[in-house]
Amino acid sequence: MPLDAQVVSDIYRDHGDALRRFVLRVAADRDEADDVVQETVLKVWKAAPELTGSLRSYLFATARNVIIDRHRRAAARISATGLGEQDPESAGAYAGMEAVLDKILMEEALMRLTLEHRQVVIHLHYLGSTVAQTATSLGIPQGTVKSRAYYAMRSLRGILAEMGVEQ
Repeated sequence: MPLDAQVVSDIYRDHGDALRRFVLRVAADRDEADDVVQETVLKVWKAAPELTGSLRSYLFATARNVIIDRHRRAAARISATGLGEQDPESAGAYAGMEAVLDKILMEEALMRLTLEHRQVVIHLHYLGSTVAQTATSLGIPQGTVKSRAYYAMRSLRGILAEMGVEQ
């Protein structure tokens, strides 16, 4: 199947900046990030006829997998273990890489919330504040905190789903 330059161009135009921002947070340099974005777009383009959900979510999920695969390949080249042996440190490194990527996805999703919703989520879920403490800190009524928390979590679930994060 010949590569349709317009489809690839549309993917880059609509999703390239967000994808590159995500990849740059873990890539060693811009060249590596560009390689990951290019590989991601090509993989998604090849799978496009089979997509059933959001293109953006598929792009983020694919980029995450490309980064993990590259990390594993690099570790395999460096690893001196024999066949059938598993290096416990490398298994931990994979889990660590996945945790870093999940954290980056969450930060990216939080940045897409409105400022008011993001502030409430950060106070309640990251700082461990109570509703009353959050209300006092932000200078808003407790009912407003509860309402913003509800709508923020609803939006966050949608954003994460769009980014390919399964619940």
